[in-house]
Amino acid sequence: MPKRILIGTVVSDKTDKTVVVKVERKVKHPLYGKIIRRSKKYHAHDEDNSYKAGEVVRIEETAPISKLKTWKVIERVQAGKTAAVDADV
Repeated sequence: MPKRILIGTVVSDKTDKTVVVKVERKVKHPLYGKIIRRSKKYHAHDEDNSYKAGEVVRIEETAPISKLKTWKVIERVQAGKTAAVDADV
């Protein structure tokens, strides 16, 4: 059985070796027919703590690593939007 691969945005990188990835999908409302967005957050393994919030990444399903982690980050698809902060004090 092939492993599932999803693309999403990193929303948190605060925990050690873990990132939280938000994956959005668009579905048609069953009654009204309008296209609506549905999202889900996945905890993914990041061995080197190299992915930061705001980056778009590709994640792959794996055997369970911990209670919440059953995904691992494969690669960075798009760099994050980093805000330039000037500290002129």
